Amino acid sequence: MPSATETPSPGAARAGVRDFPMPEVLVPSARSWLDGRTTDVVPARASATVMLLRDSARGPEVFLLRRARTMAFAADMLAFPGGGVDRRDAEVDVPWAGPGAEVWADRLGTDAAVARELVTAAAREVFEECGVLLAGPDAGSVVADLTDPVWDEERAALLAREQSFGELLARRGLVLRTDLLRLRAHWTTPRCEPRRYDTRFFAARMPDGQVADDRSSEAVQAGWIRPADALADVAAGRSAALPPTLVMLEQLARGADVDALLGEEVPVRRVMPWPVEHDGRLWMRAPIDGDGHGSGAAEPG
Repeated sequence: MPSATETPSPGAARAGVRDFPMPEVLVPSARSWLDGRTTDVVPARASATVMLLRDSARGPEVFLLRRARTMAFAADMLAFPGGGVDRRDAEVDVPWAGPGAEVWADRLGTDAAVARELVTAAAREVFEECGVLLAGPDAGSVVADLTDPVWDEERAALLAREQSFGELLARRGLVLRTDLLRLRAHWTTPRCEPRRYDTRFFAARMPDGQVADDRSSEAVQAGWIRPADALADVAAGRSAALPPTLVMLEQLARGADVDALLGEEVPVRRVMPWPVEHDGRLWMRAPIDGDGHGSGAAEPG
């Protein structure tokens, strides 16, 4: 299997930007946009995703999902656990331990209310999608055993929107460990797409004693994989992924271990790709630098 440095890049680099092959499922909307037949822009929904990390004998591994083909967004593509902000993620009484909403607001470039929503959504989504709970009874511990069936009931109630994440934590005497999350990136779906998300990418160490599972209704496959191996699968055509997932995997593949990845200072600028056409095909152009960080370039017009 190729190493991180040997894995062929699925995107072509240009000055200050990078072009990614356009996934076939996105071609119709991109073509309509480029031809001027579509001009309306759908608002991007705030969302959060979490790259769960663990060390292995062969280097860091990340928990990755393959989304179901029936999904309206990123169908049959690799993705990290995550999803849109729910209105109840804004509850101000969600028990927190670690950096507060004002600190996160500075990191995220938002106000405190939006920061609270995004951080809460990140923790809620990772619990809903793979059963991992970034919370504990106090600021120095994390729940280590979620094998009791009661946690399945709590998870089901969250998915059914019968309770909020804050209600779950308060009833169980737990606090959300915001210090376990590290901000890694900020990507927004292109204006040409009919379904759009404004997504913050977080990273977190897999809590000791917990087990990430594959029971998400949104995925047909889930498990741990070295980022370099996931990239090799994409390069070989065995898997597909959107540009932000590819770039995140490339960044993770360069890390020596989880400590190094979580301790890395990452410049975060919003990245929003746009469609372009050249060499007889459509591409997704992303304004990123050589390390995969936002370059500050903007979509023409």
